[in-house]
Amino acid sequence: MIKLLLVDDEQIEREGMQTILERNFPNLEIKHAKNGKMAVEMASHFYPDLILMDIKMPGMNGLEAVEQISAKNPYTKFIMVTAYDTFGYVKAAIKLGVKDYILKPSKISEIKMTVGKVLNQIEQEKIQQTKSMLQEVALQKTLRVVETDIVTQLLFDHVHEVHVDMLVEMLDIPSTDEMFVMIVLLPSGSESTYSLIKAKVRETKSGWVGALYGNQLPIIVFRQPDKTYRSQATILARDILSIARKEQNTDWFIGIGEVCNSLDQVRQSYQDALMATMTTKAITSYRFYTDIHTSTDLSNSHMDKNQQKEFADLIRLGKWDDIQTFVMGSLQCYENEGAHLLHTQQRMLELLWITSGVLNEIGVENTAPFYSVQTTDYRQLRLETRQLLELMKKSSETHRNHLEADTIQQVKQYIMDHSHQDISLDTLARKVGLSPIYISKMFKEKQGINYIDFLTECRLEKAKRLMKDSEKSIKEITYEVGYHDPNYFSKVFKKMTNVSPKEYRKSLLRNKAQ
Repeated sequence: MIKLLLVDDEQIEREGMQTILERNFPNLEIKHAKNGKMAVEMASHFYPDLILMDIKMPGMNGLEAVEQISAKNPYTKFIMVTAYDTFGYVKAAIKLGVKDYILKPSKISEIKMTVGKVLNQIEQEKIQQTKSMLQEVALQKTLRVVETDIVTQLLFDHVHEVHVDMLVEMLDIPSTDEMFVMIVLLPSGSESTYSLIKAKVRETKSGWVGALYGNQLPIIVFRQPDKTYRSQATILARDILSIARKEQNTDWFIGIGEVCNSLDQVRQSYQDALMATMTTKAITSYRFYTDIHTSTDLSNSHMDKNQQKEFADLIRLGKWDDIQTFVMGSLQCYENEGAHLLHTQQRMLELLWITSGVLNEIGVENTAPFYSVQTTDYRQLRLETRQLLELMKKSSETHRNHLEADTIQQVKQYIMDHSHQDISLDTLARKVGLSPIYISKMFKEKQGINYIDFLTECRLEKAKRLMKDSEKSIKEITYEVGYHDPNYFSKVFKKMTNVSPKEYRKSLLRNKAQ
């Protein structure tokens, strides 16, 4: 229904105009004002679509009233009603945006045509406004879906037909060069607060809210240049927790990940935030990942001290079959106990991060483990956990192979450089920082001979070179290559070359004479 206001100081004129309008335009809500001041007051709460305004009235005239009403109600339209058909009035009315004017007195057909034309314009504008409003509502719904879809893709690596870069361009909150993830843990029955949290985040115009998964709500927050990372995160966390207080619920908890420099790295910040929610026992209802200790600090672990030590030792010794048995056995226990899937995922992630931390301590380079997809059931969690363990196993074995290759080379070089000295396994072990038994075993496995045989080969090769010098006696050569008994040297030489040292030297001289 279109709202229409009749403004005229003569009641008979207002009533006559109302009768004409109601007969020709039944879909109108009509009110009266007897002067300009009253018209301004009524317009402030009646919000008329069209005003038929008399120009000449006592006090505030029609043109003054139009000017004041237009300032507060820019969409209201006006038709001036006047007995004065002068150019000055028409010009002033046009400047104020008046659509048309009606002369007193006018024929009913003229009133009908003039008013009908403006009413039709109002109808068309209302239709267009409705379409625009519906389009805006649809757009906002689409953007909400796009927003949660983007967060899902970025954090859980879901594959969608629309590439994430294209989706990002659709959002009204653009990404920045720095961002971090917050995870809100909601207790059961708090699902209805999702929209409240989303609205709170949108107020800041700095974040994308993901879909609620179990009791976990992820938010990608973009850094604001006018605040520090910690102050921005703290303010937002407290704003979100204020919703919990209004709902009289104190069981909410928020984990806050570290800052990363691109959307490609945001999953790492998500894993940080997840680690920060491992235990909700804190002074405040939120925790920064940087304020917790992972690595090999197992003080907050769910394992007892003996389990902690045994698990860390398995990692250091590279006993991956035993490591997998321990981790997967723990997972199975949680499943048998009927633990919530997200809780089990957090416990598994804790064990994986402990494993990664111990590996880093012993020099194994490996990327921090995190689940690449959103876990939906225990079968998927087992598969993902095995895959992450396998990746760390490969990193460990690659490191061990490189380490052993380097160690063997160091041992060989040391033996070659010091073959003239007494060399024991203890000596070699001290040089490379490994146990004598491990050195002996590794040398045999990698070289196919034990270190004593290699030492003997080095001494004999040096002896052969020295025998080319006819001035040196066999006895001198014996001591120079590291033996203390010429007879023992001769026995070893003949055993290894099938000729005695003297026979070998004679063959050298014969070859030289030829």
